Amino acid sequence: MREYLKQHTNPPVFIGAAVVVLAFLAWGVIAPSNVSSVAGAVNDEITSNFEWLYIFSASVFVIFVLYLMLSRYGSIRLGPNDSTPEYGNLSWFAMLFTAGMGIGLVFYAVSEPVTHFLTPPTGEGGTPEAARNAMMYTFYHWGLHPWAIYIVLGSALGYFSFRRGLPLRPAAALYPLIGDRIYRWPGALVDVLAVFGTLFGLATSLGIGGQQVGAGLNTLFGVPNTTFVQVIIILAITAVAVTSVMLGIDKGIRNLSLANLWLALALMLFVFVFGPTRDLINVLATNVGSYVQELPMLSFETFPNGGEQAQSWQASWTLFYWGWWISWSPFVGMFLARISYGRTLRSFIAGALFAPVGASMVWLTIFGNSALDALLSNSDNPLADAAPEKSIYVLLEQLPVAGFVATIASVVAILVVVLFFATSSDSGSLVVDILTNGGDPNPKWQQRLFWAVLEGLVAAVLLIVGAVSGTSALSALQTASIVAGLPFCIVLILMAIGLSMSVRSEDFQRLRVAEPPPYAGLRAAAQRKAGPNAAVDGSTTEQHVEAEERRDNSTPADT
Repeated sequence: MREYLKQHTNPPVFIGAAVVVLAFLAWGVIAPSNVSSVAGAVNDEITSNFEWLYIFSASVFVIFVLYLMLSRYGSIRLGPNDSTPEYGNLSWFAMLFTAGMGIGLVFYAVSEPVTHFLTPPTGEGGTPEAARNAMMYTFYHWGLHPWAIYIVLGSALGYFSFRRGLPLRPAAALYPLIGDRIYRWPGALVDVLAVFGTLFGLATSLGIGGQQVGAGLNTLFGVPNTTFVQVIIILAITAVAVTSVMLGIDKGIRNLSLANLWLALALMLFVFVFGPTRDLINVLATNVGSYVQELPMLSFETFPNGGEQAQSWQASWTLFYWGWWISWSPFVGMFLARISYGRTLRSFIAGALFAPVGASMVWLTIFGNSALDALLSNSDNPLADAAPEKSIYVLLEQLPVAGFVATIASVVAILVVVLFFATSSDSGSLVVDILTNGGDPNPKWQQRLFWAVLEGLVAAVLLIVGAVSGTSALSALQTASIVAGLPFCIVLILMAIGLSMSVRSEDFQRLRVAEPPPYAGLRAAAQRKAGPNAAVDGSTTEQHVEAEERRDNSTPADT
């Protein structure tokens, strides 16, 4: 066992993270009410004293990545100068979109606009103006900010790992600040925080997915949507993720992501065709215009004079989202870096920022405005009282189609959630294992299996904690995200500083001369992997190097 841990893991990170997570699981099973009270107290402290940090840092990340994209630094490749992308644009987009948004878009596409419409932070609810503001707030939460958070970490890791030959781990992005200490306890601490944030960010998504699948089964078949049923659903779908883990990225995550993308597209087109189609086309432009116009104000709004209602709204929505995105950033950022080898910073940022944001805006408009149109036409519409996890099924039932067609649409919605669930869990287990094995981007499947199972267990325990303590399961999941996101928010700020320091050292006049020979970073990492400290230092494998050599020796036509 000692030899295995030395060869295939970074022992301080692997053992430290595993012990912390297993201890939390034991605490949650033995004393769920105590977990809830402690987490609630920490959450109140964070939302009262650190809301400014969340709001300010998330907005600065948007400015930072746009600057990187538009400046001369955008020409820098995530790899040697002659490297090329490993995945085509469609496969790359499918993987990044399903990993980055996933279950949340299905869960909140109807419920969030409806909630903001009925109970806005300021002003009167239930009016056409409230409907416009509801979509503006929803776009704010699902627009540029989350993807900018992911891109900060993804671009930093891609740059330092594939271009500088450092391990694919968050600590590597702090090399300009702490140097070789990334291989000692400061680096291990950063990686443990990343594992902790990733697991709890994923658990939030998996818990939300379990609630929504349970609501769908209740709508279609009358199955009680209890906490017990939701836990069974989480464990069952974790088994689907385990199958994907066994197949690997190309056969597992890639194929599941593509299937998921096409099913989600079919569901969106169904609602678009049978919903208020003409109005949806018109309102999309209005939604985008309102978002762009109000974004500067929204980005730094903390409602200091908005009263208790506005501040409570921001804690429940904006701070939850920012904490969720930040806790997800090690997972999504590392996964984006892993699949973006060979892309320039400009193409990476543009593709990971504008493509998914544009797709999210279309999705949110079709589902959100269809629901708002129904409420504006009839204030007593069942959507007004629907639980968040059930609202999408209530909307599908109201479309002017035959009953069996609406049932089929609900089944597709459940499948979309299940596949989002599976791809998130599979991608997450890959990333967590990369975090705990020292940066090897091709980890052992047994270790990925271990982390995939652990993700499902954390989500199940959080649901149980919410049920036993008397609070809603959703509230427990939101609290976990906000608490897990705070320490890593500071790490992200340091990563942005480290990346900005390093890109300024690039020689743009004689870039090839300033860089090491092609694949030198990859070769050095592969050689380190073969040595006694491979678990700490390795960043790639000899197969990766050989693939790059074959690509380099091919003719332009072959390439």
